Amino acid sequence: MADETTLPTPDVSPTPETETYWEAAAEGRLLVTECTDCGRVYHPPRARCPDCLSEDTEWVETRGEGEVYAHSVTRQTGPPYDDATPYVVAYVELAEGPRLLTNIVTDDPGALSVGQPVEVCFHETDDGEHAVPRFEPV
Repeated sequence: MADETTLPTPDVSPTPETETYWEAAAEGRLLVTECTDCGRVYHPPRARCPDCLSEDTEWVETRGEGEVYAHSVTRQTGPPYDDATPYVVAYVELAEGPRLLTNIVTDDPGALSVGQPVEVCFHETDDGEHAVPRFEPV
């Protein structure tokens, strides 16, 4: 299994909507957004609630705990992921409710199961300026 040094990181280009999210991630904190009108907690961050379209939202720090909702192990790929296989792409359902599309970092992808507890870990981007939330089994 690839470790965090071989998993390519996305090009993180913060926008005014996501700047707070990426700043928190660089500090090792995972944020989601909550609508103060309807109470929906959601990810990815955006200015309007996806349910009621309210702009009255606030950042909420998560515990960084969740469980595997769905996952897939990628074993064959092309550049720039050649050195990263196998790697796990997964949806993690956070304890706070939202589901995140992410990676599970593990030495044994075959041992992962739906419902398995995971916790967030942060991996620095290639430019060293940001961090990407990924998860690992508890």
